[in-house]
Amino acid sequence: MNSLYHQQVGTKYHIYNSLFLNLPFRNIYETGTLLPLFHQQCEIGFRNGLDADEIIENFFRDFTQDNQKYGHFDLLFKFIQYVERQIALFDSIEDSAFEQINDTTGKGSLKALLVQASQAGTEETLREKLRKFSLRIVLTAHPTQFYPGPVLGILTDLEKAIREHDLVTINLLLQQLGKTGFIQNEKPTPFDEAASLCWFLENVFYGTITEIVQSLSTGLQLPLEDWNNASLIKIGFWPGGDRDGNPFVTSDTTLKVAAHLRNSILKCYYRDIRLLKRRLTFQGIDKALSEVEQTLYQMAFTGKAGYSSPQALLEALGIIRTRLLADHDGLFLDLLDAYMLKVKLFGFHFATLDIRQDSRKLEYVWQVLLDQLDKPTLAAFNQQPEPEKINHLLALTLREKDLQTKDDFVNETLASIAAIQQIQESNGQSGCERYVISNCQQALHVIQVFALAKFMHRTEHPRIDVVPLFETIDDLTHAAEVMEQLYSIPKYREHLQRREDKQTIMVGFSDGTKDGGYLRANWSIFRAKEQLTTISRKYGITVLFFDGRGGPPARGGGNTHDFYASLGNTIEQDEVQITIQGQTISSNFGRAASCRYNLEQLLSAGLQSAVDDELDANLDDVDKHLLDQLADEGYQSYLELKNHHQFVPYLENVTPLTFFGDANIGSRPMKRNASSGLKFEDLRAIPFVGAWAMMKQNIPGFYGVGSALEALKKKGQMAPMKSLFQRSLFFRTLIGNSMMSLTKTNFEASSNLRHDPQYSDFWQKMHDEYELSIRMVLEVSGLTELMDNNVLKRDSVKLRESIVLPLVTIQQYALAKLRNLKTEEQAEELLYRKLIIRCMFGIINAARNSA
Repeated sequence: MNSLYHQQVGTKYHIYNSLFLNLPFRNIYETGTLLPLFHQQCEIGFRNGLDADEIIENFFRDFTQDNQKYGHFDLLFKFIQYVERQIALFDSIEDSAFEQINDTTGKGSLKALLVQASQAGTEETLREKLRKFSLRIVLTAHPTQFYPGPVLGILTDLEKAIREHDLVTINLLLQQLGKTGFIQNEKPTPFDEAASLCWFLENVFYGTITEIVQSLSTGLQLPLEDWNNASLIKIGFWPGGDRDGNPFVTSDTTLKVAAHLRNSILKCYYRDIRLLKRRLTFQGIDKALSEVEQTLYQMAFTGKAGYSSPQALLEALGIIRTRLLADHDGLFLDLLDAYMLKVKLFGFHFATLDIRQDSRKLEYVWQVLLDQLDKPTLAAFNQQPEPEKINHLLALTLREKDLQTKDDFVNETLASIAAIQQIQESNGQSGCERYVISNCQQALHVIQVFALAKFMHRTEHPRIDVVPLFETIDDLTHAAEVMEQLYSIPKYREHLQRREDKQTIMVGFSDGTKDGGYLRANWSIFRAKEQLTTISRKYGITVLFFDGRGGPPARGGGNTHDFYASLGNTIEQDEVQITIQGQTISSNFGRAASCRYNLEQLLSAGLQSAVDDELDANLDDVDKHLLDQLADEGYQSYLELKNHHQFVPYLENVTPLTFFGDANIGSRPMKRNASSGLKFEDLRAIPFVGAWAMMKQNIPGFYGVGSALEALKKKGQMAPMKSLFQRSLFFRTLIGNSMMSLTKTNFEASSNLRHDPQYSDFWQKMHDEYELSIRMVLEVSGLTELMDNNVLKRDSVKLRESIVLPLVTIQQYALAKLRNLKTEEQAEELLYRKLIIRCMFGIINAARNSA
């Protein structure tokens, strides 16, 4: 291959990869020499139908002289260490070539958007849209980031050295990487996770968001000092606030994280004011700036009181600005305006903390509170229909002593709601203003939180947005009914009026896919958004959709910006809100160039309708009927698999699923409930999707697609589907993201299961759907190869899959050994388990968006 990607990334990787022979590992030359041979054996072996056990045993027989079992284990662990660092090197090379392999000024960029607006004469429309549009990127602490902090730091420096072709520094950094551990010995605390993500806030988002706003201001000839949309790009923050299934997140954690966020932004302001002082050295200005500097220092480093609010800081800077214009001809005014813009954008909060809890936990809180008030009342309450329960809670008056219980969980839940008000007092209104309810199924669930906020904040009008999260297929189907009931409640409608007649609704792609499969989940969310938009408009409410997306297509990831550009006007899109998780934070937003590119793509997708009057992303009734049929067929196919008697046993006994809990990558437990045994409903989406990804089977990202397309083909619908693929960006993105999952799939790696006495039929069922899906997506798209319309990503995926193949082989080998452990091998059980866990890190890191 001689593509641009291989020129800029592949060739450099092969050159710098040779430096690994200098890594400070024992017998490194032997490892580096044997690994390519092992890699070749893996490729040839799988191609010829061998399983992982046969490949490894043949390799040791043919290429090593050490016949000792523990010598074999030692070499496998060395291979893992070596490949882990190859993957890290590859990441840095790809990041360093970002501007060369991505069209940063082409389609989806703000530059292209501004040019299009100028040519179409729609600049004023774009200015108007910018006054109210908002993009909210919500960083989560979900455990999909396997690089510990020190490694991330090295990779940052390594990327810079590669950009500068500094071979000496590259060599030294690779040696440092060799001496630095990739594995965390202890699970991080929720605060550790928050502090780690603050690195991205301080070093990437802070500067990049400011630069984007400055570019828009310049491009649309809007004076920077008049920029009045401080919410154009907002950062949300879940570490320290997301307590859904994480018993380690407490109200103290939440307050501690909020304080850390405030302190982080104050330090950024202090650092930048010192830089500003180097230019604004004029009489009457220097002294005033020094006073601002000293005040910020006291606030950031000593905890002393200073400016009561961001507005107070802006007022002090405004006085300096006036003097600069009057006495010094506005010299370096642009620098001062850029600084003031940062204060407008980030306030004293930096990022907005969200609080999240499961509706079942909140129901428990109310049961305890009502039981404490009056047991007969509780019994009567539980027998009431939902509307009467809502009226009862809204009419209830609770005194302070009524909110004091002997139940630690209840007290902690109440404290977390009280913390919202405390954070607003210290960090400002934007510091914390949303409570997300997971597994929301009724209007009652929203009212339960609303009522608790009234009691804990001691006001009839709490400054909080209650955000229902609809996740399962059934919940998405009934979401519009729930919201209409909610909008019809006078007290809640009055609350929304005080919140600017806006209601945020979150939809969960991850659990939707786990529940109903890839096609049904994506189409159910589209349909639900349409219905929720219609019902909200009926009541004069602007609905704001908050998408809970993960990294891979199976969790709503993939080419995300194309989904937003494809929604049409039947879905409200005044804001784009999206979760960014784990690996996706570092891979898509971890460097200034990639962060700006991806933020611009999302912004452009949301703003496109303002500059293109002829844009027609709407699906007509015929299109929707076709997608309804596809989703139904895909759902039935997925249900057959999910309801198969081997589905859960396969996950538990064949995949690395249960090992997620042993990897110290996140503070959150693998399951929502601590019950013994694996229950599908308690399983979190991340280990669910991640386990399939490590098996190289990627079931949640494609299963049912092939069956659905074939079923409609048999009904004579292939021509309409081909037409829809050409006309609809939504359908192209849906099929394209599934192609990515298929490209990352390699059933050869688990081919030993083809003959397994327990799981052979189940494995064959999945394999048949995989092959069918490839045939059908190629037919409907007209492509000759998967991802042929996205060569850059395809080349990246293929190179990464090749690098990680030895780890996939070793992990499959260890999993098979554990399943069939012989009595004489009992002493080696721990070593096999360690092999599985160590391989997890490299496999997930190589994929960058696999969990």
